[in-house]
Amino acid sequence: MCADRLKTLVTGGAGFLGSHLCQRLVDQGHDVICLDNFSTGNRANIAHLESLENFTLIEHNICEPIELNVKRIYNLACPASPEHYQKDPIFTTRTCVLGSLNMLELALKNNASILQASTSEVYGDPRVHPQPENYRGHVNPIGPRACYDEGKRCAETLFFDYNRMHGVDIKVARIFNTYGPRMQEEDGRVISNFIVQALMGAPLTVYGRGEQTRSFCYVDDLITGLILLMNSNETGPINFGNPNEWTILELAKLILDKTRSQSEIQYFPLPTDDPKMRCPIITQAEQKLHWSPKVPLEEGLEKTIAYFMKEEVC
Repeated sequence: MCADRLKTLVTGGAGFLGSHLCQRLVDQGHDVICLDNFSTGNRANIAHLESLENFTLIEHNICEPIELNVKRIYNLACPASPEHYQKDPIFTTRTCVLGSLNMLELALKNNASILQASTSEVYGDPRVHPQPENYRGHVNPIGPRACYDEGKRCAETLFFDYNRMHGVDIKVARIFNTYGPRMQEEDGRVISNFIVQALMGAPLTVYGRGEQTRSFCYVDDLITGLILLMNSNETGPINFGNPNEWTILELAKLILDKTRSQSEIQYFPLPTDDPKMRCPIITQAEQKLHWSPKVPLEEGLEKTIAYFMKEEVC
């Protein structure tokens, strides 16, 4: 047992990011409670942890209150890919708003520190590029992505108001595109889409002309950043992502090369409100947390492709 062992709650702990965070915290010796309603999480992601004495799984929807004795809360619960969060937009908004309220109340009762997994989507389709934390965004409040974009923006509002009114120790992380093992095959994110399509020999679906840009952070780097933020005295918001920018077409060609796939590229119209540019300025993370991503895209893709090949998607 480590000397500073803490009882830590991870909501959305069976999801892509949540399962990696649970793993890291368990490895560090903390008592971890994984909370998930399995709407998008996968129990297989945390099955290898269930027999450990410092890991507990509770099936629960954070839209409903819960009483737990914890000292730290990582609030990751929310559908995070466009396909998932647009499937039931009202549920997505409820999770962002009611879920955040319930977790903030839990933090208040326990005098616990709480970290909100916010998102680069709070910047919308940005008119400032790359995006610093003081940019207020360009978001369509009535579009098909608003349930997530505005839901996460409202969650940030709640976090800062609980800090100002009640002194809750908050941390807000704005997470840019993250990828790696345990991504879902059908979640609609561009890297998982391209890898699965390439391995199956299906056409890679590129929207527009593929000129829109993204930056891609490997999951291990992101988890390191979240833990550094939780362990710090910083409140945020702080951007976490890889500042190296790629066009979607460049990404498609790189994945075709890495998978040695003969798949073709097919072009489709851009979805409504799809951001044309997305790239973080990470100066705050570098200066305040001494964090920067270490894993190059090529290396991270190889690990992610190996995962999907092991899952036999092809």
